[in-house]
Amino acid sequence: MRVAVVQAAAPLFELSTALERFEILLRQARDAGADLVVFPEAFLGGYPKGASFGATVGDRTADGRALFARYRRSAIEIPGESLDRVRAAVAAAGCLVVVGVVERAGHTLYCSSLLFDPAGALIGHHRKLMPTGVERLIWGQGDGSDITVVPTDLGRIGMAICWESYLPLYRAALYQRGVEFYCAPTVDARDAWTATMRHIAVEGRCFVLSANQFATRRDYPEEYPLPEPVAREQALINGGSCVVDPFGHLLAGPVFGRADLLVTEVDPDQLDGAYLDLDVSGHYSRPDLLRLDHTPGPPRVAAPPVTTRQDRC
Repeated sequence: MRVAVVQAAAPLFELSTALERFEILLRQARDAGADLVVFPEAFLGGYPKGASFGATVGDRTADGRALFARYRRSAIEIPGESLDRVRAAVAAAGCLVVVGVVERAGHTLYCSSLLFDPAGALIGHHRKLMPTGVERLIWGQGDGSDITVVPTDLGRIGMAICWESYLPLYRAALYQRGVEFYCAPTVDARDAWTATMRHIAVEGRCFVLSANQFATRRDYPEEYPLPEPVAREQALINGGSCVVDPFGHLLAGPVFGRADLLVTEVDPDQLDGAYLDLDVSGHYSRPDLLRLDHTPGPPRVAAPPVTTRQDRC
């Protein structure tokens, strides 16, 4: 089978343009023969690199609130019209797709990863469990009800968003559920990220598909606040996407410094042989000494509709 990871970004605050770019890149991946396509973290809705939203300890600014309002308006709702457009694009491509989105549910934003089947049905919806650092200001925490691995015709797919891959027990939960394709949308462009992806592939005896954004200053509005001036062609998120086999071998990437579409063939038959000497949730474990207990959160319910002042009147 053939897989693809997309290394690209969409203009911040421009959801319509982001959806158009998603459709174009998905068609390119499918034209290249990809059966599974992975897009980066927050590809739809955007990653506000470098923004403080005017927040300091004990204080917020009016300009920061205005920037957040703009960011919130560019998020997608699930279900919603933007999601319907994504589903239609996936159905037209006819392949499995993982895409990172900024999700608006009620008054809260979440960093989420969505999995669609080739007919465009949403079969996986995972919210980032622990936003990293200042991300906690703008994104809520996932509730754990969606810690799962989804069986598909191509294999068992799990999703880990960016630094969730640094949560050992979350990784262990995916291994325990038999993940075969570990999809890791991210915005971590450090060299060390590649080492993490290779480690996870070996540890979990799974294929790892990591898709990162490549975003330049040009992808952000001219008035977008940054700590210091940056040339329009300078990278704010520098890529590093890659595909790794269950033995830690790089099949594609990492690629830095440019937008790219990484397409490569993978052989799922490698998986059976890989378990000969390592199965960290099976024969290479000591459940008599160490055990992972996962207490799932309650099933997620749709956020109640937001009532406006006019509605209340």
